Amino acid sequence: MRVEIWTDIACPWCYSANARFGQGLAAFAHRDQVEVVHRSFELNPQAETGTVPIIDAVAAQYGRTREQQIAREEQAAALAASVGLGYRIGGRVFGNTFDIHRLLHFAKTSGLQVELMDLAFRVNFADERSVYDRETLVSLAVEVGLDEAGARAVLNDPDAYAEEVRADERLAADLGATGVPFFVLNRRYGVSGVQSAEMFTQSLEQAWAERSAA
Repeated sequence: MRVEIWTDIACPWCYSANARFGQGLAAFAHRDQVEVVHRSFELNPQAETGTVPIIDAVAAQYGRTREQQIAREEQAAALAASVGLGYRIGGRVFGNTFDIHRLLHFAKTSGLQVELMDLAFRVNFADERSVYDRETLVSLAVEVGLDEAGARAVLNDPDAYAEEVRADERLAADLGATGVPFFVLNRRYGVSGVQSAEMFTQSLEQAWAERSAA
């Protein structure tokens, strides 16, 4: 069975939903027969390549006051804490995630996409480093076992893995996804948002039962 997951490293709900899904998958009896495919999605493809403080950037993007955005950050932090994840409120920056997605596709060719994604999520939301800095991205690639020269080559070539990112985004649009996190089970069931681990397990069981019946 295949599960496709669309996320963006800039998305705090994806950060927690990814962990919740992992918990739900761990409780699924046939987890060793589930192929998990991570796909790209940019929440704000028009974002500048530079960085701005997260509170101000996201408040402006969604038309919220600063106080409203801080409240959203507090909700996201509480959700992250519920699954054992660290979260810095307001101390982060925001920028364009296209390069991160390209590097994740590069990592996929070496079987290290999940490791790089998990590390990038943690660095973005819990650490003091910025995933929008190219030197940091290279260091993260090396940290998970990727070749430094290869990672630099990808980041220096704007066309490297760009089509793979765009293809993921076109597929999301074809499937009706307008936001993330978005989970698709066997191209039959769509699950969006941050669900409980139990809900993810139930969805896996339902998709598995119908797959077996078919």
